[in-house]
Amino acid sequence: MRRRAFVVVLDAAGAGALPDAADYGDAGTNTLGHLAERVPLRVPALAALGLGSALALRGVPPSGEPALHGRLHATGPGKDSIAGHWELMGVVAPVPLRTYPHGFPPEVLDALRSVTGRGVLCNRPYSGTEVIEDYGAEHLATGDLIVYTSQDSVLQVAAHVDVVPLDELYAACTAMRSVMQGEHAVGRVIARPFEGAPGAFARTDGRRDLSIVPPAPSYLDRVQAAGLPVHAVGKAGEVFAGVGVDVQHKGSTNEQAIAAVDALAAGLDAGLVFANLVETDQVFGHRRDVPGFARALERIDAAVAGWLPRLDPGRDLLVLTADHGCDPTHTGTDHTREHVPLLARFAGHGGRRHDGPMADVGASVHRWLTGEDAPGLRGTAFVSPPRRRGGGPRRAVRRAG
Repeated sequence: MRRRAFVVVLDAAGAGALPDAADYGDAGTNTLGHLAERVPLRVPALAALGLGSALALRGVPPSGEPALHGRLHATGPGKDSIAGHWELMGVVAPVPLRTYPHGFPPEVLDALRSVTGRGVLCNRPYSGTEVIEDYGAEHLATGDLIVYTSQDSVLQVAAHVDVVPLDELYAACTAMRSVMQGEHAVGRVIARPFEGAPGAFARTDGRRDLSIVPPAPSYLDRVQAAGLPVHAVGKAGEVFAGVGVDVQHKGSTNEQAIAAVDALAAGLDAGLVFANLVETDQVFGHRRDVPGFARALERIDAAVAGWLPRLDPGRDLLVLTADHGCDPTHTGTDHTREHVPLLARFAGHGGRRHDGPMADVGASVHRWLTGEDAPGLRGTAFVSPPRRRGGGPRRAVRRAG
């Protein structure tokens, strides 16, 4: 049987503080739990799969017939997209990635000016929406780039599309990715184009993440080595710098990402789909928009309801999880150090509970698709092995669409 695995990351949908959350200033955080306390969560498909069985949620009761369910935890440092997605696929960062709580040093800014010929505005931690409101007019007047960071290991470059064409912005960020290595090896350099007039600036869907290469092979590489294709949707592939990915599908909005998963569910013969649904983090979590976060979850729930009848549990493994938290009721606007939920539907799940490290997702995907485990990678599979498959060649990543 040609098997498929669909891993869908509900970005920032954390499921309660990790034991070391206080070290990150995140004691008591619980993204999903606090959302449910503030607004009704109308997520019948996720509830039926066992979301209310995985963690206590007001208005989401435990399921009478859940799929495999539980909570997963990080084993390495950090609470950003890179750390979370890497861990889901068996890669644990050995040390925290470099952050810049006081802005970037002169040598980094000099390199940016050198490769772009433009000046620099801001250079400090900032909200992505507030920074364009506060510096956008000056950017329009001067052409200087808006450079900022956050609590995460990122260098972000914002520019108006009428001032800095997308190709120029992407080229600048690509050049900065080569600069931000070694001592200054941030996790991601992010292009942040925006449009509009002062007082009505809005970010476009042209965001591009340029990530550091993972420090070790992942389950994506192992699936490829078994001769099976790896399709990444949205930033799920970008945070691996394309390593281990055959086809990268667009997913800068949830609708775009959901459409890509729809198409793959309809047409993919075999292999892995690794998708990120970004808006719960990018649009609502960081903006502390509780009602918006809840509405995004409702739209995701509707998508899940559409996938379930199209996926055969005997052939298809469906995993719904997250990469970290972003509790919109917490102080600040940054990610939060939390468990992530686990819902997994496949033949033989038995409705049981499974709690463990995030790498169990990658281990389960690999076993489901290949019939084998992957010695040397972290994680323990929660699925039983199917028949073994043969190996095959690795292929180069390409972009779909």
